[in-house]
Amino acid sequence: MAAPAFAAGHSVSACLITKTDTNPFFVKMREGAEAKAAELGIELNSYAGKVDGDNETQVQAIETCIANGAKGILLTASDTSGIVPSVQQARDAGLLVIALDTPLDPIDAADMTFATDNFLAGELIGQWAAATLGDDAANAKIGMLDLAISQPTVGVLRDQGFLQGFGIDLGDPNKWGDETDPRIVGNDVTAGNEEGGRKAMESLLAKDPEINVVYTINEPAAAGAYEALKDIGRENDVLIVSVDGGCPGVQNVKDGVIGATSQQYPLLMASKGIEAIAAWAKDGVKPAATDGKDFFDTGVALVTDKPAEGVESIDTAAGTDLCWG
Repeated sequence: MAAPAFAAGHSVSACLITKTDTNPFFVKMREGAEAKAAELGIELNSYAGKVDGDNETQVQAIETCIANGAKGILLTASDTSGIVPSVQQARDAGLLVIALDTPLDPIDAADMTFATDNFLAGELIGQWAAATLGDDAANAKIGMLDLAISQPTVGVLRDQGFLQGFGIDLGDPNKWGDETDPRIVGNDVTAGNEEGGRKAMESLLAKDPEINVVYTINEPAAAGAYEALKDIGRENDVLIVSVDGGCPGVQNVKDGVIGATSQQYPLLMASKGIEAIAAWAKDGVKPAATDGKDFFDTGVALVTDKPAEGVESIDTAAGTDLCWG
C-alpha cells in the first residue's frame, strides 16, 4: 500500500537526526528523506552532530523535535545507549522514533530500525579477506579500525561480523577488543573520517609494521588508512576492507584503494522511514520488522572486482549503479 500523501500546509512534520552532515553517507540519507518528504507533503527538519560521537547535539535535536510537535524522528545515533532516555521522552510524547543504519542499545528502544544487517556486512568482508588470502589467512596480521571508544552498535556489529567471517573466535559478541587471537594486532578508533583513519593506521603500524589486513568501519576511514600505508610504500601489499558501498567508496574499490566493501542503501532507509512516519501520522500504524529479524532489513551486497570463491559479490560496475540506494 502506498504511503499517504498530505496536502500542502498540513501540519505533519518529521525530523532527521544524523551523526554528522559531512559524511557522504549521511548526506545521501538526508537527500532521500527530503525527496520522500516532499513527495508526501511532509515538512522535514534535519539536524546533525558536529562530529561522529556528538551525543549532546543529538539530544538537543530530539528536544527541539518534541517541542515543535513533530510526528516522528529518523535517527542515526552517535551514542546508541546514551541517547535512549531522550528517545523514550520522544516516544512518551507520541512521536514515532525510527533508528536508521545504527540500532539503539537495546534495539527495541526505538519503534523500529531500518538498516543493513551490519553483522552480515562485516561477515561478508571477513569471508572475502580470508578467501583472498587462502592459506596465508592463518598467519595474517590484522589491524582493526573501529568507530569510537563508546562502541556504538553499528561499530560492534561490523567488527564482530568481520572477525567471524575471517574465522576468528569472538569473545563477547556485544563488544570489540576482547578477542585473544594472536592474528589481531590491535584496535584503534577513527571517528569514521579520513583523518581518523590515517591516525589510527599510523598507530597500529607503529605497533606492528607488518600488518597485512585492515578492517575499517567505513570508507572514509579506509581512505585514511590507505594514505598512511602509502606513506611507507605498503599501499599495494595490504588488503583493506570496509563497509558502506557509497559512490566514492565503490570508486575506491575500482581504483584498488579498497579490496572489497559491503554496500548498504541509505536512500532506501530514509525514504522508508519517512513513509513510516506518514503512516503513523495518518493511521497510528507502526512499521513491521523483516520476518525472522528484529529490524527492517534494507539489504547488503559485497562489492569487489576480485571475486573470491564461495563469497557472493557484485562488481564495481553494478555497485556504481546501486551506490547510495
